[in-house]
Amino acid sequence: MNYEQMSNNKLRLTGTVTERPVYSHEVCGEEFYETKLSVPRLSGQEDVIPVTLSDRLLARTEVKPGAKISISGQFRSYNKLEGEHSRLLLTAFAREILPADDEVNPNTIEILGYICKPPVYRTTPFKREICDVLLAVNRAYNKSDYIPCIMWGRNARFIKDMPIGERLWVTGRVQSRIYTKCLSEDRSEERVAYEVSVSKILVGNKIEEELQEEKKLLNYSQIFEN
Repeated sequence: MNYEQMSNNKLRLTGTVTERPVYSHEVCGEEFYETKLSVPRLSGQEDVIPVTLSDRLLARTEVKPGAKISISGQFRSYNKLEGEHSRLLLTAFAREILPADDEVNPNTIEILGYICKPPVYRTTPFKREICDVLLAVNRAYNKSDYIPCIMWGRNARFIKDMPIGERLWVTGRVQSRIYTKCLSEDRSEERVAYEVSVSKILVGNKIEEELQEEKKLLNYSQIFEN
């Protein structure tokens, strides 16, 4: 795995566990479990975000409803077949469980990816400018995660005409949003969407500058650790 793959999808969440971890699947003898983390916003609202944890992490840290924890890892996607259609599901994949730290921003994410569908620009009834973008984020073993992102205001205007294949570095937070899915003329259901609410965008040479700066910081930290 090269440095870019290591740094192109970084997430940290701090919140309260809302449900007992439930077995999901097994890969090469390692079991994975799913739970949810309620992460506070500055506004007082909360985002309830799905989290995937290895049994090897759970063996070291008790994760139960009401526990406050921090995780670091990646925001990942996978397709789930539902009848004849597939549905994109997203989860915070935990690489580490950390002590909860109230001094650290409880919800941060950085991703480096490529626009893989034309951006969708719109204006809300309250005249807020929004642009939805789907980013393909490379992962090890020739895999990719497809991460929905939402831009606001100036960022929405900046991104709306960018072509498929444009490389972007975005930072922001992971948010949950309830919406109504129309299933037929007389049937609908409430669902929850998960997406990255973007606060900062870098393109072109600015991305390389950011990667070089992160490499320097990583090298400095390794020097001090040694």
